[in-house]
Amino acid sequence: MPVSHRNHPSRRTVLAGSLAAPLLAIGARGVFAQEKYPSRTVRFVVPFPPGSGTDTMARLFAKVLQEQTGQSFIVENRAGGNGFVGAQAAIQAPPDGYTVFVGANSTLSVNAVQFKKLPYDPVADFSLISLVFLNPCLVIVPANSPYKTLADLVADAKKRPGALNYGSGSATYQLYSEWLNEVAGMKTTPIPFKGAGDATTATVAGQVDFSVVDASSGSELIKSGNLRGLVFANEKRSTVVPDVPTSKEAGVADFLASVWVAIAMPAKVPQAITDQFEAMVQKAGQSQDVKDYMTRLGSISPMLKPDATKKFQQDEIARFKQIAAKAGIEQQ
Repeated sequence: MPVSHRNHPSRRTVLAGSLAAPLLAIGARGVFAQEKYPSRTVRFVVPFPPGSGTDTMARLFAKVLQEQTGQSFIVENRAGGNGFVGAQAAIQAPPDGYTVFVGANSTLSVNAVQFKKLPYDPVADFSLISLVFLNPCLVIVPANSPYKTLADLVADAKKRPGALNYGSGSATYQLYSEWLNEVAGMKTTPIPFKGAGDATTATVAGQVDFSVVDASSGSELIKSGNLRGLVFANEKRSTVVPDVPTSKEAGVADFLASVWVAIAMPAKVPQAITDQFEAMVQKAGQSQDVKDYMTRLGSISPMLKPDATKKFQQDEIARFKQIAAKAGIEQQ
């Protein structure tokens, strides 16, 4: 009589059971690992020197995250090569969540427009965690300038195309200035400087007709009477220089130029880790330390989610490519 298999497990059932146990164990280990992150020092790579705006933001968030998690967060400055050195250091690190990139406009958008070839891809090589800092720009003129408003400057520039000049502190500020040219329908000529600080100083001295600079470079000089502010490139007025009109009030509503900082991880970091880290960054962004810093500087902390931050980055790259092409700015 044949043996009945009715009450005996089939080979398929045995195999399924034997596979299920290790899979459950792996799942348990995965949950445990996620719960422990971070379990050691997290390194923030900054592609600029100590004291830069990006460095300051990195140190602020590192401090808050360390206080919130009890783990060590350190800042490593890897300056040089237009941000290439720091970006490469970050993407070449093990994708384990313990190396974080803190970048700005230049490394995460402008370089994609400025250079024909890059040793990294600002979009594909990073998982953007959040846009954490937005510092609107100012359009400034010398204190004794004949231009009392942006309308005055634009009217003169249209009468004499190319005759007026602007201080260009970097490729970023040149693109912002050409953006203003496009929105205002005028043509002005760039005068290059080594940084926003130098362009600001040249504007104070009357060496250029105007400059577009970040608010932190120009606000105090406007308050002291050494500069005149024509535009605060934002939808709301500045809390630091409240008498300066917004872009819309000045007649250039679409001109919303800002210096910004975003926190990112190498693209190969598992999403389970980036999700955890994003939640930590969002919590840090709501801390009193971050809020107080933004208030003192008159800046904004958007704390955008990853998808919104990526869209912000890609929109800016597309805008800058269009502006550069129209202005005849050649890639290096």
